[in-house]
Amino acid sequence: MAMQRYDYQYETSPKKIEPEYRQERRRKSSKSAAPKNKPTSKDAIIRKRDQIKLVATLIAVFASIFAISYRNSQIDEAFSKNEEMKQTYMAIEKENDQMKVDIENSLNLNNVEQEAKELLGMQKLSNKQTVYVNLPKKDYIQPATESVVIEKEESIVDTILNKIKDVL
Repeated sequence: MAMQRYDYQYETSPKKIEPEYRQERRRKSSKSAAPKNKPTSKDAIIRKRDQIKLVATLIAVFASIFAISYRNSQIDEAFSKNEEMKQTYMAIEKENDQMKVDIENSLNLNNVEQEAKELLGMQKLSNKQTVYVNLPKKDYIQPATESVVIEKEESIVDTILNKIKDVL
């Protein structure tokens, strides 16, 4: 009993059902085949030129693709370096702000007073330590009796103009 073979196709373009057997094709021997016509020298030259043009075009295309990808990699590298520098800058700026806050906190008057007492041994001024000095009301400043004249070096043109003014 022979089994039937059913191949169902659910797509829109059905496949061709191949038979279970294949015919063997006999090949013709190359000896009996007629020799092919050799291309003329002009055709060969034209084909060689076309092949050379094709190879040159492919090389140019690959070189341009390589140049573009190299340029993009350089741009990406510069961008990542720029981002790293921005991150470093932000970290340094944050540290700088923190140091400013620390300095402001350390300049608090209470902290300054406490460090002056502990480190320098200073203390607040008491009434016993106050010394009053009496100064006479006489003025010890003397007015200047001589006047100071500063002479400027004049240019030749200015000296000539001044002499002309003196004559007139």
